[in-house]
Amino acid sequence: MEVASSANATSFCVECRDQEASVFCEQCDEDFCEVCHAMLHRTGNRRKHTAKNLRGMDDTDDKSLNAAMELDGTVINGSGATFGQWMENRAKYVPLRLDAHERNLLRLLEAALNVSEYTDKIDIISYANKARRIVAQIRDLCAIISGLLVANDYKLGGQLFSEKSVKHNEEFFQQVFEVGRRHKIMNPEKMRSNYGKLMYMLMDSVIPEVEDMLGFSCVIPINTVFEYLKTNNCLELLHDDMIAIATREIGQEFKSRTQINAEVQKKRKAVDMLSEKYSNDHVSRDDIARCLASLSDNHAYLKANRDPCDRMLKYLSQYFNPSKSESGYSLAIMAGRQGHRLTHTHSTQYSYVHQSLCLWREIVHEMYMLWSLSDEDLLSVSPYRLTNTGQGLQRIQQCRGIGGAMHKILHRAQKKSGSWVGSSVVHLGDRNVPNAFMFIDKYNQVSRILTPIVSTLDRIDSLLEDPAIAAYLEESYGGVDRCKKDILYDFFRCGFDGSGADNYFDAGSCIDGRLTSAWNWCSQIEKKKFFPIFLLTGFIGFDGGGW
Repeated sequence: MEVASSANATSFCVECRDQEASVFCEQCDEDFCEVCHAMLHRTGNRRKHTAKNLRGMDDTDDKSLNAAMELDGTVINGSGATFGQWMENRAKYVPLRLDAHERNLLRLLEAALNVSEYTDKIDIISYANKARRIVAQIRDLCAIISGLLVANDYKLGGQLFSEKSVKHNEEFFQQVFEVGRRHKIMNPEKMRSNYGKLMYMLMDSVIPEVEDMLGFSCVIPINTVFEYLKTNNCLELLHDDMIAIATREIGQEFKSRTQINAEVQKKRKAVDMLSEKYSNDHVSRDDIARCLASLSDNHAYLKANRDPCDRMLKYLSQYFNPSKSESGYSLAIMAGRQGHRLTHTHSTQYSYVHQSLCLWREIVHEMYMLWSLSDEDLLSVSPYRLTNTGQGLQRIQQCRGIGGAMHKILHRAQKKSGSWVGSSVVHLGDRNVPNAFMFIDKYNQVSRILTPIVSTLDRIDSLLEDPAIAAYLEESYGGVDRCKKDILYDFFRCGFDGSGADNYFDAGSCIDGRLTSAWNWCSQIEKKKFFPIFLLTGFIGFDGGGW
């Protein structure tokens, strides 16, 4: 979570020098950020060092909450064009949490999509009139939803459908479909098959001929925190100093249960005070709390999906030197050997990996914005063509919104790097990434790839508690550190080598090819020498199943 800088001088980590210090080591007599402290004190005598938390986790009463809002040691001033403005811009793309009524609608939609065969009936080669087929399938889906609603709530179903046709319940169906889209953005691991049906159905529904035949529109904008607060004249909430505490993500690193409970209590107090302060005749306390919870969900998403990129960057700089290679651990690769498709020296490959991870971090950081633009691109009137891309019939559609945003993100990543290794081509609206839906699905895999690897690396140290496993690590790898380095060495070479596709254009060094190569590495994990280490640390797969 990004915060505004404080008026007072801030202490930075002596190791990385770009993160705020949050841990003080009494033996080293130095201030570290959490990541650097964990890395430097993971083995040897440093594991026995004692550390103090610099965040000041003293119990605070209501007066201290009003006096100064502290976030990880930094005083937040949300009234300026810093944190408050950042929060407002962020809220424009953060979906609003579902309430109880909307969750009932979601269950209706999921049940209807489970039995729908929409794409099987529409995305086929047929000489029958496509618009009529689309309209028939949309009406069938609406009829299923109507029947399920009547079965679930006979009184409400009677009010809506006893004397009214589908087109007369336009607002109801718009809300049902909007709830499904909103739920998916907040929960990327949900609706993994049904979401495609939903979006392709809505994509077809905006075709002018289809909309005229239906007699109503199925699409409304996604309800975001910003729009909800703006509609109810509560935008001042986003600029309140206390929102930093009310929406923060509470981590567990280097904290006792007492400290965590104190932070949770502090957050609850902030939520209660903001709910009381900004509730009015139009917005209840629960609605304000729901907005705050939605923003907090965004911060939790960033911690779970963006932080693995930061951790992997840290591992890269810790175990490998960008300018010179260690004997037996050169990152250099050559096309044609061991399945590599690229030829890089050690320093070039280091830069290539570093730039790719930085780019993924930027993309994940802006994922809510990209998802919003994806929704707009898919549901625009821009036509698509059904084409066999080698992976079945796919809808190829231009992605103007996503394309513009991706080029800005890429430019930002290139500017930070100073130079760029490999191609800068972003595949969108072609055979590689047919449409915005495929783009979002592709980059949602970043955390699914990196999180299991980072979790394994973090948990290897705990294996030393078992003498037999400790002996195995020493005999097979030469110790824990060497084992970690072997895993990283293989991933940084074989996971970023341009492999994973039928030709250089499809994979290679282009922006999307980098992710293809990493996923190809994941598909071969069972063949790796270190696969038993993954299993010992609880690995179950890269498909988002959990740990």
